[in-house]
Amino acid sequence: MISRREFARLAGALAVTAAAPVAAPVAAFAAPKPRARVRPRPTPSQLAWQRDEFALFLHFGVNTFTDREWGEGTEDPAIFNPSALDARQWARVARDAGARCLILTAKHHDGFCLWPTLTTRHSVASSPWKDGRGDVVRECVDAAREYGLRVGLYCSPWDRNAPVYGDSPRYNDFYIAQLSELLTQYGEIAEVWFDGANGEGPNGRKQIYDWPRIWGVVRRLQPNAVMFSDAGPDVRWIGNETGSAGDPNWSVVNPAIVTAPGVDGPEIIRSLQHGDRDGTVWRPGETDVSIRPGWFYHAAEDAKVKSVDALMRIWFQSVGRNSKLLLNVPPNRDGLLAEADVRQLLAFRAARDELFAHELSLKWRWRERSDGRLVGDAPLPTPTTANVVRLAERIEEGQCVARFHLEGETADGTWRVLAAGQTIGYCKLEQLHSPLSVRQLRVVIEETVESPLPLMVRAYTTS
Repeated sequence: MISRREFARLAGALAVTAAAPVAAPVAAFAAPKPRARVRPRPTPSQLAWQRDEFALFLHFGVNTFTDREWGEGTEDPAIFNPSALDARQWARVARDAGARCLILTAKHHDGFCLWPTLTTRHSVASSPWKDGRGDVVRECVDAAREYGLRVGLYCSPWDRNAPVYGDSPRYNDFYIAQLSELLTQYGEIAEVWFDGANGEGPNGRKQIYDWPRIWGVVRRLQPNAVMFSDAGPDVRWIGNETGSAGDPNWSVVNPAIVTAPGVDGPEIIRSLQHGDRDGTVWRPGETDVSIRPGWFYHAAEDAKVKSVDALMRIWFQSVGRNSKLLLNVPPNRDGLLAEADVRQLLAFRAARDELFAHELSLKWRWRERSDGRLVGDAPLPTPTTANVVRLAERIEEGQCVARFHLEGETADGTWRVLAAGQTIGYCKLEQLHSPLSVRQLRVVIEETVESPLPLMVRAYTTS
């Protein structure tokens, strides 16, 4: 662990990651001397996942055609027949909206597979779409890569169609065979998305999932992929589907609290939402939310797409709280993203671009104050009003800051507190709702769990 004086010596110009919708990688620190590795650190795959900041989720399948959220597993594959499916439109819109990854529901709870699996006839191979020769997964991953996006896949463990569901050893073999197809036939997969849904199968029985085996297969077949679930093991659910990460939000957890997807307990939601400052495993949170009330497309919800203001609040409460945003935008029965959704996505991108268009030119200097607190100062060439400030830790070295505040010096020499918070991590966005014209900004790190490295800080104004 470095001393505070070593910290002060290392501190130079504050660098920052842009808060624009497509964020630049965090790579602007002067190289510090190595520190003793006391705190958990992210893997390269977890770092790449976090730096994506924003991904689109695509819920698509037989539910799209039955106008339901959860299918029963008895749906006739003949209903699946999108008339104009265009995965390139999905990818193009995702890119233009500033997303860096697409995650597709390759199989939902109804068991219908969007690829021509060899494990069941309940798939696109039994549908009239492209005369049974289509492959939605293939079209999606190819389009995503064409537009420079990374790819994730969701394959529901709950399967209401599979006759062997509830016969635990046989179904685990069946499910792993499906996963193996997805993880060996479609190139590199960035994220494998699991949930803990575990209802009854067609035989009325529930299944005991072999999670250690499932995770081991993913690690062997896609070693660079991160796995998402309540229990990770790489990234965790944030504990709600409202688009709001906890505040504070630690990227480290106590793995003994959430041991498997779908487990219950009094500490579960608190751990998912906030992490654990004394955690022993790096497991950052992903905030999943839908642009519509439902997760699958329903024409009746075309007038209920989230407003730009609502999406901006979600951005500040997800990416701005040390999380990653996974925004669901479901294709319609034509196989296209609906016009209302596309319109809001692009307006959301424009609003972020506008908010972060005018960055202040700041040069930060770090020091240890007489009261022992670590402080960074940045004078402004002329008195200026900052509207948004983005702070970031060098999470390659772990997450350290537990409490901080931001001050501004007004023209008469008075220092005013502009914002205060707890965790920072990869990104903390502070929107100054009562901004002041200041001639200097100051960040005060009040409490840490390990001696921190210099923060990256950027400030933005409206003009």
